[in-house]
Amino acid sequence: MASIQKRPDGQWRARYRDAAGKEHARHFARKIDAQRWVDEVTTSIVTGSYVDPKAGMVTFRTYAEQWRDIQVHRPSSREHVEMLLRRHAYPTLGDRPLSSIVPSDVQAWVRRLETGGPGQRPLAPSTVAAVHATVATVFKAAVRDRRIVANPCEGTRLPKVEARKVVPPTTEQVTLLAEAMPPDLGALVTFAAGTGMRQGEVFGLTVDRLDMLRREVHVDRQLLGVDGGVRPVFGPPKTAASVRTIPLPRVVVDVLAAHMAAYPTDGLVFTLRGLPVSRQRFGYLWRPAARQAALPAPSGLHSLRHYYASLLIRHGESVKTVQARLGHASAVETLDTYSHLWPDSDDRTRQAVDSVLGGHPADSVRTTARS
Repeated sequence: MASIQKRPDGQWRARYRDAAGKEHARHFARKIDAQRWVDEVTTSIVTGSYVDPKAGMVTFRTYAEQWRDIQVHRPSSREHVEMLLRRHAYPTLGDRPLSSIVPSDVQAWVRRLETGGPGQRPLAPSTVAAVHATVATVFKAAVRDRRIVANPCEGTRLPKVEARKVVPPTTEQVTLLAEAMPPDLGALVTFAAGTGMRQGEVFGLTVDRLDMLRREVHVDRQLLGVDGGVRPVFGPPKTAASVRTIPLPRVVVDVLAAHMAAYPTDGLVFTLRGLPVSRQRFGYLWRPAARQAALPAPSGLHSLRHYYASLLIRHGESVKTVQARLGHASAVETLDTYSHLWPDSDDRTRQAVDSVLGGHPADSVRTTARS
C-alpha cells in the first residue's frame, strides 16, 4: 500500500493508496523524512483517523452552508445561525479552505470581533461567545466528516462574560408599558406580566389553550414565525419542561375577557391589526414603549417574565414552583437567574450562624486533644 523510491534527481518519492484506492505522493530530500511521512499516514489509516489531504480544500463558507442545510433547526434558530455566520464569520473565514484555518487564526478572529475591525463595531462578549460556538460546531462536523484532522476552535480564549443580575421592572413600569402599546396589544403586556410566558408562547396563544372557567392557560406550543405575513407557523415550545399549565390570576382573566370582547377571535388571542404578531413588528412597537416606561436598554418582552418571577419569589413561592411556572428545564437554571431575588437571604444567613455560634463564641474555636 505504500512505497519509497529514489528518483534520478536525488529526491525520494513516497506514495500510498488510501482506502478508496486513490494514490497520494510526496517528494522529500531525505529518505528518513519520506519514511516518517509514510509511517504517519499508515498509522492514521490503521487507527481510522486518516484524512484525505484534499478533503479540507473546500472553503469554510461552502462547507458551513452545506452543514446548515442538513441541520434540524427551528425557523428562528435557522435564521439566527445564518445571521451569525453571514455577518461575523464569513467576512474573515468564509473564503479560506478548511484545512488552512489554524487555532491562531481563530484566536485572531475572535480578538477582532471583541475589539472591532475597520468599519466594524466591537461585539459584546456574549455575542462573541455565540458566534464562536456556532463556528466551532461547524468545524466539529468537519472533523467528523474527515475533512480536517482537528477542530481549530479548541482552546480559544474568549472574552469574559460578566454575569448581570436580573432587575425586574416595577409595577408602575408594567402599567406604563400596557398604556403605551397600541390598543390591540395592551392586554398582551398584562397577560405576559401575569403568566411569565415566553414571547413566542404569548404570540402563539390561541383561544383553545385558555380555560377561563378553571382560570388556566395550557402551554404546549409557540409561534415560530409568520408565513407571508398572514399565516402563523406553530412549533413546540423551547424545551420539554416548557409544556405546562399556568394558573391565571383574576386580574389577567378580567383583562383577557375585555380584550376578547373588543377583538373577537376564534384563533390567535393577540393580533396586530388582525394579523399574527411577528417578532420584528412587535419590536418596532415595543422599543418606544420601553423608553417611555424608562426600562433599561435593551429590554424586551422577556423583562415581563422577570417581573412575574419576582412576584412569585416575593410572595414566598418555592424554587420548584417558580421553575414549573416558568418552564425551566431545571431548578439550577431558576436559581442561577433569580437566586438574588429571594427575600432576606442575607439576613437568614446571619441568623443561622448567630443562632449556633452567638451563644458560645469561645466553644467554637476551642480545640482539645480529646476532641
